[in-house]
Amino acid sequence: TDFLKIGPPMKQDHGTCEKHLAHTFLQKLMMLDYRARYIPVRQDSAEVSHANPIPEVDTTETEENDIDALLSTSVDSDQSKQTRVHPMDVQMAVFHCSDSFFKQNMIMKLSQCQYALPLLVPDPVTMDIDCPLWTFRQIRKTWKITQIKDDSKMITMKSMPICKAETPMVSFFRLGSLSLSKSQLMNTLINDRHSTFFHRNCPGSTKSCHLMEGVVEIAWYCPAGKPNDAFTDCIAFCNLHGDALLIEKQRDILTEKSSVNVVLVPTLEKSHHSRNVISALLKSPKPLIILTADDDCGAVQMKKGKYKMGLKDRSQSDISDELKGIIGKILSEPPASFQLETMTEVSGIRVDENDTVCNKGKSAAKKMVDLLQGMDVSKIKDKFLPCQGQLWHEWGRINKELYHLKGNIENEKCKKQNELKRIRQDQCSASPSKLIKVFIESLSSLPPTDKEYFLKWTQILIDALSADDLSLILQNYDEKWSELVVLKEKHDKSDHLKNKQTELDQISRKLQSATFGLEHMFREMGQIYEAHAFLQKQTKMERTDWSKYPELAAELMIAGHPMELMDGDAGHVPLTWISSLLDEVIKKLGDKKVFVLSVLGVQSSGKSTMLNAMFGLQFAVSAGRCTKGAFMQLVRVSEEIKKDFQFDYVLVVDTEGLRALELAGNASLHHDNELATFVVGLGNMTLINIFGENPAEMQDILQIVVQAFMRMKKVKLSPSCVFVHQNVTDIAAAEKNMDGKRRLQEKLDQMAQLAAKEEVCDAECFSDIIAFDVQKDVKYFAQLWEGSPPMAPPNPGYSESVQELKNFILSKASQSAGISLSQFKSKIQDLWKALLNENFVFSFKNTLEIAVYRKLEVQYGNWTWALRSKMLTIENQLYTRIENGKLDNVERSCLQTEMKKTYEKIKKDMTTYFDDNKDKEMLVQWRGRFESKIKEFYDEQVNGVQKKLEEIIQQKNARKKLDDKKTEFENKLLEKSKELAHQLKDKAKDEEELKRQFDSVWSGWVNELTADTKPFQDISYDKDESDILEELGIEWSLINESKSSGRYKNISEVGDYFDYIIPPKHQEFCDTSQKSQDDMRENKNPIVQQRYSWWMSFKKMLGFSRQKKEKHTSGTSLPYDEQQLIRSLIDDVEQHNLDIIKRKPVATRGYSQTYLQEVAKNVKESVKEFETKRKYALKKEFTVDLLLYVFDRAGSWLSESHRKFKMNNDALSYLKSKKNQYYNIFRSFCKGNSSAVVLGELICEKLKSSAVEAVCNKTAIDLAGEMRCSFPAFNGNRLNLEKHVLKSLAEEEDFNGYITYIRHPRRQVETFIKEEVKKYIFTENKDKAGNIKADTDMWVEEFSSLLKDELTFDTISCQNFRDINNFDFLKEEIEKGLKSIMEEMSNISLDKMKEFRLKPDQILIDQLCKCCWVTCPFCAAVCTNTLEDHNPDDHSVPFHRPYGVNGWHFKNTVELDICFCTTNVASDERFYPDGTKEELFPYKQYRTAGPRFANWSITPDGSKLSYWKWFVCRFQKQLEDHYKLKFCGEGEIPSEWRNHSKQEAIESLDELYNL
Repeated sequence: TDFLKIGPPMKQDHGTCEKHLAHTFLQKLMMLDYRARYIPVRQDSAEVSHANPIPEVDTTETEENDIDALLSTSVDSDQSKQTRVHPMDVQMAVFHCSDSFFKQNMIMKLSQCQYALPLLVPDPVTMDIDCPLWTFRQIRKTWKITQIKDDSKMITMKSMPICKAETPMVSFFRLGSLSLSKSQLMNTLINDRHSTFFHRNCPGSTKSCHLMEGVVEIAWYCPAGKPNDAFTDCIAFCNLHGDALLIEKQRDILTEKSSVNVVLVPTLEKSHHSRNVISALLKSPKPLIILTADDDCGAVQMKKGKYKMGLKDRSQSDISDELKGIIGKILSEPPASFQLETMTEVSGIRVDENDTVCNKGKSAAKKMVDLLQGMDVSKIKDKFLPCQGQLWHEWGRINKELYHLKGNIENEKCKKQNELKRIRQDQCSASPSKLIKVFIESLSSLPPTDKEYFLKWTQILIDALSADDLSLILQNYDEKWSELVVLKEKHDKSDHLKNKQTELDQISRKLQSATFGLEHMFREMGQIYEAHAFLQKQTKMERTDWSKYPELAAELMIAGHPMELMDGDAGHVPLTWISSLLDEVIKKLGDKKVFVLSVLGVQSSGKSTMLNAMFGLQFAVSAGRCTKGAFMQLVRVSEEIKKDFQFDYVLVVDTEGLRALELAGNASLHHDNELATFVVGLGNMTLINIFGENPAEMQDILQIVVQAFMRMKKVKLSPSCVFVHQNVTDIAAAEKNMDGKRRLQEKLDQMAQLAAKEEVCDAECFSDIIAFDVQKDVKYFAQLWEGSPPMAPPNPGYSESVQELKNFILSKASQSAGISLSQFKSKIQDLWKALLNENFVFSFKNTLEIAVYRKLEVQYGNWTWALRSKMLTIENQLYTRIENGKLDNVERSCLQTEMKKTYEKIKKDMTTYFDDNKDKEMLVQWRGRFESKIKEFYDEQVNGVQKKLEEIIQQKNARKKLDDKKTEFENKLLEKSKELAHQLKDKAKDEEELKRQFDSVWSGWVNELTADTKPFQDISYDKDESDILEELGIEWSLINESKSSGRYKNISEVGDYFDYIIPPKHQEFCDTSQKSQDDMRENKNPIVQQRYSWWMSFKKMLGFSRQKKEKHTSGTSLPYDEQQLIRSLIDDVEQHNLDIIKRKPVATRGYSQTYLQEVAKNVKESVKEFETKRKYALKKEFTVDLLLYVFDRAGSWLSESHRKFKMNNDALSYLKSKKNQYYNIFRSFCKGNSSAVVLGELICEKLKSSAVEAVCNKTAIDLAGEMRCSFPAFNGNRLNLEKHVLKSLAEEEDFNGYITYIRHPRRQVETFIKEEVKKYIFTENKDKAGNIKADTDMWVEEFSSLLKDELTFDTISCQNFRDINNFDFLKEEIEKGLKSIMEEMSNISLDKMKEFRLKPDQILIDQLCKCCWVTCPFCAAVCTNTLEDHNPDDHSVPFHRPYGVNGWHFKNTVELDICFCTTNVASDERFYPDGTKEELFPYKQYRTAGPRFANWSITPDGSKLSYWKWFVCRFQKQLEDHYKLKFCGEGEIPSEWRNHSKQEAIESLDELYNL
């Protein structure tokens, strides 16, 4: 198998140097080029020229001398100089150097080239005689026997392994040396146009041939059943090379085994030493023909069965004809027959099949096949391979039905899943059979070589079992097929045609059950594995030997065995088995890159022969060629040429069993379309094989192929394609080829237009669908046979075409990066899942692309975080400078300069990521978008910070008045403190007395200092709210009720707004006479019935009175669409008014009641406007609750902003905040401390508050950064965050949290971030967070750089400290103070952080919540794209949920809907896009239902979706109460859902995330 790899292309020059002879011979032979024997040799060394120089005779020029020279025989031509290698020596040298498997392959190819094969071979060293019987095992011969019975000719076809064939054998040998060629004479008997036996007159022949002496070659004549056949039945011809007088052993074997002996002798004179041999042959009962070289007489029968014939002076054709006549006459009487297998009985020779290793393989295979002896072949699979028959077919059928559900969908789905489970259980209990046990035992225990023998023997023995049955069925099939074709051509539409079609289908089924080969054994292994793996997942059972199956199959695949990808009989791909098999291949080889070459062609179009010639592939096709499906096989790229390619293997995907369209029914047409789409999607290149030039025949395959390519284009897969026309009569006629190409182009364009209509796509011509150049991408192949089979050799033009095609494929492949095996595995899954849905384009989900995009999202998060954290640091520094009065204007250019280094680095990182990533071909589609998104983000950050800092400058300017007063206050307070301290010096030790004295005067000081300033009032928010509502005419009782119950807080998350509706007071709305039993069936509750009675009438007015039970709107509650409109009103009013409030200058001018009045007016107007568009009114309670809700949402922001305003502008508040500071100064003076000590304390006190703020702000950025990098929920993409939010909701089992998540996902995500940050800081990482703050180096740096931007520092009035003259002492005091501050800082409360400008949770919310928040139009799940605006990419989310979670229910019922949209889009159900339209849309075409649906990608999901099933069961009652609806009737929860545990639900999130 080592030779079966892709090596450098064969050089098509005029000669090969001797050292490359063997390699060139093999390359040509493998490509079925019979000219492998005639390779022109170019001499290796310069001294010996290409042809030996012609010797010249040096004589003087006279006429006589010329004649002397001519007659002279002693020209000095040194014969020993001849160095040419005999072609048969090349062949035999290769044969001797090969292992038995390669010998077998080589002999197979020689046989296909119609060459004679070595039967007895002397060992060149030991001279023992070998019989390579094993090498013949794979050769099958087919012939037609002509018999005359009752004056009529009867022709019967026979096809069998040549080892089993019992045929007459004619042996030729020569006694002595002859001038006439025996081999050439034999060729005229077998095929006079082809040198079956190499002879002396063949090109390249030389006098000496070293390795053929004593070799016996065998060839078979196979008649075609035609009048010009040389013989009427198959005959074996044996040729002993060399002088038979000297080669006794082989001569004796031949004379014993043959039916007729033909001896060539130079003469029959008595003195000739051949006399003894001839006399022995004459005595033998075997027929004998003696050909004498010195006699010219015709054929003479000397006695019965003994003939003599002269060769002298007779033409070759006369001799040949006469010889044919004699042999035919002899064989007309039943002769002794010869069978290759009997060679094992011959003594004195070594038969290769008797080798221990071969025997071990054979006995293992025999042990297995013995179990099948005596059985009807069509019953074998049912008995011994139970998993792949009815059970697997039924499993495939039900699995496909999961994508065509109708009726009560989720219940139907559960039913079908239970059926699938039952089938898997049946498969487990039926397996493994005795046959499989023995098979697996041998595969597991045998060493590699023995295993190879075992597999070959298994196939040989299995084929032998079914050979007779199959040939009869095939013959029958051919006859019926031919009859059917004739009827179709006559356009016969009668019942006769239908009957013939039925008969053909029956034979086809019979053929299917009688077909049995190794591929069925592997198929069974796959099914056993799938069944056990499925149940193990369900029950956590122990893994037994079934778990080793993929590993065993992987070893074989690596060794070059084909493996079935798609079971064509069941029309299904065993995904679990294929995935595990490829995982094992990856384990053994590594995740190698492969170039996938897909091959398509109608059955019997010469595809297998072409692949065998091109890559040496032998796909797993049983004798009888009726395997269906797709197979994959690995072909290694050799080391010599690996540098030219970006992959290590070519992985060939071959299709078997594509039918011609005119004979296919709809089912098989659908199967062919599926198969073609599947393999075209898998391939980096697709090779389309077309047999013949008839465009009508081409149409079959082209129609399928064009449609497959169109689907690939729509799902952004772009394979290349090559068309191969086989069996083209005149390959050289360029004009004819041009015409052929033109017709093909026309046909393809025509098919493209047809497919465009079917697939709804714009395509005028084939090149709109796929890059295609008719001049380069169409190859013409000569006819395969040179003459008429079965005796015709392959056409050398054919192998040239194969070589040319191979080079073309490899040159195209060299431009491809290929795909890794793991990507290939994903592609198989994606394509198959999409194919199951029929609507391939809608359903295709490219998981490779999704995985690459998700990684890019994570990277995008890292890039934006780097920009954000740098910008926060810059903002911090500039804020400090503004506070210190060093900066009164922020230029954009200044911010850009500060950011330049970081921004440039990110741009560089992006370039590297997109250029060097292994998936760069896939990433290129998003490059432009992400580069512009980063630019947008950078600009936003710069603009945002500029705006923020400008606001700070405005605030600082606004509080200038207070800042000016601060100095005056400080002076007076210091002075007063000093004076009081002087008075109370003697009480310095009594701390309580000091405190009491200070407190008694402090209020007086404050009042004195602020006598001329008006104090600021606190907000009386509650009172303002109530006043405004009363002004609007709302009763106090309504306001009080809403406030005391807290009802208003949940208005945005109410399940049913029915209670907020005012029922229309009109007679027709109270009419209950029309309600049906069905309408009331779930409503025994009198209150519900009362609501129902007026509502059933009222909904007529709303336009929801249809009685059809299609999804989804109304029951006894408000129609779903009306509920949604009210929810939208609440959300819009809230958002609009919060935006208005946040634009008010509260931080600079303070709070005003007019802001709330404006909000109240807006809310009231919005409600009024809403009511004008609806056919019902909303109660006053609704307006009250909505107003209070909006006030509540705005309250926290207003309070915080007013607090800032008050801090910055209220002198009274400022002085109150300084009380402690001045008490400490007063106390210090009392204790008699010097001014230096007091000033030192004062400086440290001012530094302390500044330091705390600086550190808290820096810590906020650091903590946010640390969590962003190391905290699992925050360090990935948006989908990762969503997964953690859902996990935390499940862990806490908080129903209210879920409702917030369902109604306001962003609000819940923000709450989650806040809680996680709180947990991280205050519990899990308290020490770490503290350590950040207590970093000594950082403090030293902060305190020692007062002139930098780190700390804000209030001015200190120095007039009270003019007595300080020892500044070193002051320095010491400050240093002392700094140390105590550092100690104090290490114990600072983390709550303190909440008071400052930057908060880690808000930083993370800004970073993580800037993403997409669009919700699914069906189930309201949130899109999980990390980009806010990701157009043109569709919205998508893996965590879809049942509609009922969102309040959807069936029309005219109280039944909540339990369907998932991922199930519905695979079903045959329909839906109303909204409650106002009558039109129903099929779920499979949901994108056509309007703009809300068009840009959502919802792909059918076969996973269990355990999370939301668990949620519905766990919170069933709460959901029913919340929506005032029920999970009943069509919305009844399937019992299977209740089996999901919380743990399983949480784990399922990881499964979906990792898809």
